[in-house]
Amino acid sequence: MDHATVTGVSLDPVHAFTKPARTRIELLAGLGVRGDAHLGTTVQHRSRVARDPSQPNLRQVHLIHAELHTELATAGFTVAPGDLGENITTTGIALLDLPRDTVLAIGATARVRITGLRNPCAQINAFQPGLLNAVIQRTPDGATVRKAGVMAVVLNSGTVQPGDPITAHLPPEPHAPLQPV
Repeated sequence: MDHATVTGVSLDPVHAFTKPARTRIELLAGLGVRGDAHLGTTVQHRSRVARDPSQPNLRQVHLIHAELHTELATAGFTVAPGDLGENITTTGIALLDLPRDTVLAIGATARVRITGLRNPCAQINAFQPGLLNAVIQRTPDGATVRKAGVMAVVLNSGTVQPGDPITAHLPPEPHAPLQPV
């Protein structure tokens, strides 16, 4: 985690699967990414809104590690920053291994708190057939491994752009493992 950095940033004002790459994004405390369809204090994902629109938005910012893109390329998939709907693509930090409530300091002032794992849906196969099986796998003992990144809420506003450093601040122990949100 010594050299963790942002490698890409993306946003889309409409609910689409992929998000176009940007030169920078602005995180807004308590809301998410300025101009993104998932901005808000309450849940913005359409399926979750249909169930209960008053739920808190624990999915304000979606982060994926670029190492997943490399792993998927080895399996024959072509995935670039923003293609899986993430707002921030990282490198050099094992996002999936971090405990819930880890705070990531990104760039000069932005701070996000990790709330849990992204639970990818069948839409991912419409993007590239077979991709869902590549990002959701099973361990030998049958446990589900979700590789499609983490979700976070914005604690401190700030601009985020490629090249920005990322520092992880772990919560007090005992650490809670990430669960889908």
